[in-house]
Amino acid sequence: MKRGKNYKRVVQGHDKTKMLSLDDAVTRMKEKAYAKFDESVDVDINVGIDPSKGDQVVRGAVTLPHGTGKKVRVVVFAKGEHVDQALKAGADYVGLEELIDKISAGWMDFEYAVATPDVMGPVGKLAKQLGPRGLLPNKKVGTVTFDVEHIVKELKSGRSFFKNDKNAVVHFSLGKRSFDEAKLKENIRAFLKALSSSKPPASKGKFIRKVTISSTMGVGICVNADDILR
Repeated sequence: MKRGKNYKRVVQGHDKTKMLSLDDAVTRMKEKAYAKFDESVDVDINVGIDPSKGDQVVRGAVTLPHGTGKKVRVVVFAKGEHVDQALKAGADYVGLEELIDKISAGWMDFEYAVATPDVMGPVGKLAKQLGPRGLLPNKKVGTVTFDVEHIVKELKSGRSFFKNDKNAVVHFSLGKRSFDEAKLKENIRAFLKALSSSKPPASKGKFIRKVTISSTMGVGICVNADDILR
């Protein structure tokens, strides 16, 4: 991969294997950020699971104290009184047949999808479109529910979902580079607490094995996970 001169400048002298405290890591991440736009701050966590086994899937949700700093658009599949509840809570798009047809045609301008249980039959037809993107409503993470008002408000206020990938890594967005350090640290603590509580019973040994934070264009910085969890 070709790297630009700015990246080469910030990576010079950077030891990517050195593990820092959370305080030092967040400070270093901000110092190493060089992009002119307000980058996202991301965390990548290697977890102690076998991702090929269904009983070791890591999946969960967390409401970050300070949100992610990103605009969140929510689609709600519902009918009857739940349509009004979703709109009142701030959902961006609400409906059923028309929404299904629109998404089937390729429209994907939203970050979250919610559905009431009684419409999951027709919504299930969108599994091929929504499933690979992690957007298919799921009862386990609370996006299949009759309490649409509650879940829409939570999603709008910063509730985010996480799941491991095929390499046993969980990728998550913690906020924006413009957040002050205290807010970023509170967000990462909240996320790691939620992640720790999602450890599958079948997972043995140390669960959180490596934590790396970075800005979108910046370098990865190793964080002492034990320091955070304490």
